[in-house]
Amino acid sequence: VQLQASGGGLVQAGGSLRVSCVASGDAFPRYTMSWFRQSPGKEREFVSAIRGSGGGSRSYYADSVKGRFTISRDNGKNTVYLQMNSLKPEDTAVYYCAASRTIIMSSLYNPDAYNYWGQGTLVTVSS
Repeated sequence: VQLQASGGGLVQAGGSLRVSCVASGDAFPRYTMSWFRQSPGKEREFVSAIRGSGGGSRSYYADSVKGRFTISRDNGKNTVYLQMNSLKPEDTAVYYCAASRTIIMSSLYNPDAYNYWGQGTLVTVSS
């Protein structure tokens, strides 16, 4: 599986941005798709995940983005989206999409548990 993230950019605090991740292959509906982010000097952190068809497409969020970010997927387009609203300067980071077909719930927030990664897209929120 190859992942291609896009949609990052510069936005003012309080603004919105949507990042996308397109996956190759025909098993996309079965994959758990997640977004992580990493800012300079910090570890990669979980942002959001959406389960595949076997998990009922349930979504999960880090507390820091709950109520502001929304994850969704379009299985017909092999694409997962992260809609980011009410952006804050602390949301500035490189955003990575990740995929796994076999991940278990207890590992959802662990970047080491994912098999496939996109190249990242930079989101910069100015104050």
